[in-house]
Formats: sequence, structure tokens, C-alpha cells
Amino acid sequence: MHHQTRSLLAGLLLSLVLVGCSSAGLGRSKSLDPIDYVDPYIGNISHLLVPTFPTVHLPNGMMRVHPQRTDYASEQIAGLPVILTSHRGVSAFAISPLSALADSLPEVSRYSYDSESVRPYLYEVTLLEPEVRVRYAPSYRSAIYQFNFERAKAGHHLVFSTPDGELVASGKNLFGYQQLEDSTRVYLYAEMDAEPTERLVRDTLTGRLATVDGVARGNTLCLSFAKQGVTLRYGVSYISVEQAKRNVEQEIQSFEVDIVAKYGRNEWSKALDKVEIEGGTPEERRVFYTSLYRTYERMICLSEDGHYWSGFDKKVHDDEGVPFYTDDWLWDTYRAAHPLRILLDPVKEQQMLTSYLRMAEQSPEGWLPTFPEVTGDTHRMNGSHTIATFADAYAKGLSGFNLSAAYQAAKKTMAEKSYLPWTRRPKGVLSEFMDKEGYFPGLDIGEKETVPEVTLWEKRQSVAVSLAAAYDYWCLSQLAKFSGHDVESADYLRRSYDYRKLFNYDTGFFHPKNKKGRFIEPFNYELSGGLGARDYYDENNAYTYRWDVQHNPADLIYLMGGRERFIARLDETLRTPLSMSKWEFYSKLPDQTGNVGQFAMSNEPSLHIPYLYNYAGAPWRTQRLVRKLIDTWFRGDLMGMPGDEDGGGMTAFVVFSMMGIYPVTPGIPVYNIGTPFFSKVTLRLASGRTFVIEAEGASSENKYIQKATLNGKPLDRPWIRHSDLAAGGKLVFTMGSRPNKSWGATTPPPSAERVELTE
Repeated sequence: MHHQTRSLLAGLLLSLVLVGCSSAGLGRSKSLDPIDYVDPYIGNISHLLVPTFPTVHLPNGMMRVHPQRTDYASEQIAGLPVILTSHRGVSAFAISPLSALADSLPEVSRYSYDSESVRPYLYEVTLLEPEVRVRYAPSYRSAIYQFNFERAKAGHHLVFSTPDGELVASGKNLFGYQQLEDSTRVYLYAEMDAEPTERLVRDTLTGRLATVDGVARGNTLCLSFAKQGVTLRYGVSYISVEQAKRNVEQEIQSFEVDIVAKYGRNEWSKALDKVEIEGGTPEERRVFYTSLYRTYERMICLSEDGHYWSGFDKKVHDDEGVPFYTDDWLWDTYRAAHPLRILLDPVKEQQMLTSYLRMAEQSPEGWLPTFPEVTGDTHRMNGSHTIATFADAYAKGLSGFNLSAAYQAAKKTMAEKSYLPWTRRPKGVLSEFMDKEGYFPGLDIGEKETVPEVTLWEKRQSVAVSLAAAYDYWCLSQLAKFSGHDVESADYLRRSYDYRKLFNYDTGFFHPKNKKGRFIEPFNYELSGGLGARDYYDENNAYTYRWDVQHNPADLIYLMGGRERFIARLDETLRTPLSMSKWEFYSKLPDQTGNVGQFAMSNEPSLHIPYLYNYAGAPWRTQRLVRKLIDTWFRGDLMGMPGDEDGGGMTAFVVFSMMGIYPVTPGIPVYNIGTPFFSKVTLRLASGRTFVIEAEGASSENKYIQKATLNGKPLDRPWIRHSDLAAGGKLVFTMGSRPNKSWGATTPPPSAERVELTE
């Protein structure tokens, strides 16, 4: 039995001790616990696109819910959620409490609400029209709801619904399923603490209710109760109703919400206590721990009693003692979320990497996934960045996955799968062109698309696709080297330099070329490319993709003509204003919010850019910029998130950056140094060792590093090795209010190996 399936009662004693000392963190004279700084409301109103959602779940747990509304400002919620089957998705199933029944009812009722409280392990809300107080707490594959109908003389009804499936009510129990995509179902089994006095079935055409004697069956059922207080515990499963029943029986043995919530609080404490911070402002601590909480929303563990449903071959498998994880948007998460998990939970990261290999084995093509979800791989965005997660893990000493299988799957993926964005198909004419010429061809401005496989919305993204493939080939060269395939490694390394094919030496931008090898003209680096710049880039304009060579900043400096010109062009990105009003600009590039000039803090391809000054001898500029960006765009309020958070994709950047380090190149086992936000950060590593980062006096004013020591020895470079951190030790910074422009200026972080190329 996996650790997540153990009984709640087994861990309850420890939970009671922890919470008993500090209920919800109150009453402690010294400080709050890390979990008490988590504010799920941060970012719940978006600047433009998708907000964060106040998700209630346990770390990497299958059971996730959040209030069903557009954002925090919404006046109503749509029913009560049962389980989210996809990150920031719509709940499968819904529960609608009612105090009166009309002749015709909707499947899901909408409610005005008040007195809402969201903590990662406990949700509470008052539904105003039926006057029902609701409390909810999750475990890993089960949860518990408590409904208190406050009007004694009114009715006490619970409506259960599924938009595509069937529910059955018998005695005190309710069970059923909802159909998802591609043969995947999610199953539900619920137990109530009282037997309904009446069971009604809603007619799908008229919405009218009909009373049923005995067993009720349909897609919307209404259960009526005599008592004011009704408690419901339930399990979910992707295997069967019987497994859903076992899940709740193993995890929740009582009808006490507080017991489940205390267990959940303890589980969160174990996760968040891996990073202890001292100093900083209360808001900074709230932003930090909320960001860390966000990184645990994905991936989710699908193993149930040693078995799991695979959406990749539509079968149930034995997990053979290694839990199966899915639900990951790798275009977003490979950059910082996976590297953070390598630090904080390497065992779980290796289990996730093994899950990717299982997905490849179970898929008909044998390719690695790109956006794996419960229902299978939903290929989105561009690139095959799953390869980067393997390269980064092995470079940092993780060997608990099959390296040979990872290399062969990565090699097969790059050899066979189309480079086209948002598609999962074999290579066609455009991909074959790129394999031959080294770049993905773009259409001339105004030229009509002739390749039917190109999606009308996402377009060719010719520069973004080319740069993504160059990085993927570098990661593949690393896997080949680790596996002992030196000749193949050298070939892939040469291909990792293909970004040069699109570099415009006259302008210093990556510029799209047509199939004849000519730069497409005329061209506007801010605006060309249509909606989201997708003809040539992706969600961001050329100012962002100018820096999209994560594996080789040193060569980018060379291409741009040296350090001074490199710095000048970084400055240009930050200082070039939008050429039009914001409403006009965002109508063309809605993902590119959080602007500092043309730099967009809102989107993942920008995350490494602030650290590039380290490579050009100006670490003080990185220190200044990182502090400004975090202080400006990541705040402890409802709009404290500049763009789509993507389930840890962006908040992992915040966690790393506030600690004072960042992994610019997944695959190279080093961390760039930025600027620490706290006087002391203690990382409790899985090995039992600790790594401490001290920065006495660190603040918005004292953001500049004056000098540093690593384990008592002077450190005069703006980076540290992963091995230094993993071994445990202490990194100490002396901070100041004015930059020390010489510190770290002469030893840049490492880049990809240099190779001799013939243009």
C-alpha cells in the first residue's frame, strides 16, 4: 500500500499534536507555521487571461476542487465541486443543496454566497439563498462534505448531477460515473450519515422531478433529508465504483470534517516545512509559501491500491510499487517546477519520470508525452520538453529511472514526431524540411497556408518551433552522452546550434525565414505574426524569443557581438515601450502582460531572461531586476499574479527567485544566483542534510550582493553547483543598498559545450 493510501487514523495522532499546539496557526507567540502563510486567493483576479483558482487538495493528490466560478469577482458559484479531473478544469459531478424544490430544476444550481474561507485543506462557505453552511475537507482520493441547513422548517435537499454519465442512489449510498474523453471515466462512491426520506429523479428533457421508491437511477438525482445537518463522505476512482468505495473506506472512517482537515493540514506541513524561511515581510512570506503550495497542484498520483488507469492505452495497470503520475503541462513546468521537485522531493520526481516512460510505452507511437492528462496526451504548445526533465534529473544525480529507456524514447520522439505545434502526428513536409535545413519555414506575410496539418489557430510558430527543437536536441545530446552514445551525442549537439540559422546579425533578433532561406520582410519585431505572434513565435513577440536559447547563453553573447552588446540588447528589451495603447497591444498579444518595456513577466519563456546578465559580467543587474519583478508583479493580493500560473509553472520561478537562486538551463546542474529575499532560508533535503542560504539584512533596499561565501570559503561567481547544494552546507551573502559591480563579474555560469560549425 502506498503512503497516500494509508488510513487517516494512522496519521491522526501526529496531526492532533501539530494542530493542537496551534489551531490554524493562531496563538503562537513566535511565528506562524508555513501552511498558515498560504493564501489561495492570491491571483484570483487575472490581469487579462486565466486567474489562479483557490484549489483545495493535498500535495499532488488526485482529489482537487475549487469553487466553480470564473474568478474571485464572480457573484455566484455553480453548485459544489466533487473532483477536478484536469488542472483549472470544470468539476466532474456537482452537488446542489436546496431548501425548496420547484416543479422544474436545473442540473446544477447557481448560488450567491458569503463567509467563504479557503485553506489548502479546508473549504467553508455559506450559500445564501438556501441558507446552508458548507464545510469540505479532502484526502488524497476521497473527501468529506458537511451541510448544515440553517432553516429548520425548510426542506433539506441535495441534488447530485453528472452531465454525461449515470448516478444511482440506494439506502445511504450514492454511486456512479461520469464519462470523460477517449474511454476514460471517473467513478464516484458516496456514503451519507442519514438515509434520505425521499429519492427523486430529474427528467433530462423537462427538468421535472419524479419520486422513486427504492433505488433511484439517472444523471440528476435529488435526495431529501429530515435532519438539518447532513454529512457526506465520498471516494473517487478512475478504475471502478468498487475502487472508489475502497478509497474512501481506507482514508476516511468517520463523518468528522475536522479530523480530515487536521490530517490534511499535517500533510501540507510535511510538504511546506521542507523550506524554512526567516526574515522578510509578512507579505513576502505569504507570497513565498503560496507559490510553493501552487507547485504541488500537479502532477497528481493516479495509483489506487497499487493499480492505475492509463489514458494512454485505456487499460488498468499494476504500478509494481512505483506510483503513476499524470496531469502536467511540460512546456510550462520543465523550466522551474521539475527542477524544484528535484531539490525538495527527488523520489517523487523519479516516480514522475518513470510515469513518462510508461506513457511512452503505452502510447501507440512510443513517443514521450507533451501535455499528459488523465485522458492521455493532449499535445499542446510546441517542443518535446519532457526530454529536458530526464536530462536535468540525471545531470543532478537522480538515477531512479531507466536512463536507456528514456534515451530511446526521447530519440524516437525527436526522429518521428512532427515539430508542428498543437499536433500529435508523424513528421510531414515541414518537419522534413527542418530536419534537412535546420529551421522551420515560415510563410511570407500575406502568403496563404498550403499545408493542411497546420492548425488555423496556432499557425506554424516557425521561430518558436525552431528554437524549442534546438534546446530539445541539446537535451537529447546530454541523454546520449549519459548513456554512452558519444557519436550520437556529438550529432545532436551540432543540431542544438541550429538556432543560428535564424539569427539576424544585423538586428540581433531571431528572424523567421521562408522556404527559400530568405528573411521574411518587411518585419516588425514587436507586432508581426498575427494574434499571439503565432505565425512565427508563440504567445510572445520576438523580444521574448530573442533570448530563447536556454542551453547556450554564451553562444548568444558571441552572436550578438560580445558582452556589452548583449547587455545593451537586454536593456533594450526592458526599456523599449509599447508602440501603442495597452488595449491595442493586448488585443494582439494577450499573453504578454506583466510588461517591463517589451519584457513580459506573465509567460514562461521569459522566466530565465532576468538572470542572463549573469552571463555577461553584470550580476548586479540581475539582482536589481529580479527584486523589481517580484516586488512589482508577485504580490499578496487578488491580482498578485501577472499571467497564467499554469499549475506551478510560474510560481516555481517565484520560489527559486525568492530563495536567491534559479535554474536557467535544466540539464546543466547549476543554479544562477539572483538576490535573496530572506535573511535565512533552510532547505531540508531528502538525504537528511540541510542547505542554508543566509543574507542578513536582505530587503527591497539591500538587494545587492557585496560578497559571498560557500561553506566558509569566498565565492566570487554568480552561480553554484547542484552538487554543492545537495551535499548540504551554507551559502552566506553580505548585502548592501548599492551594487558591487565587480562581484561575480568574471566567472559566468556554464553554457553548452562549444563545437566547431561550418555555416
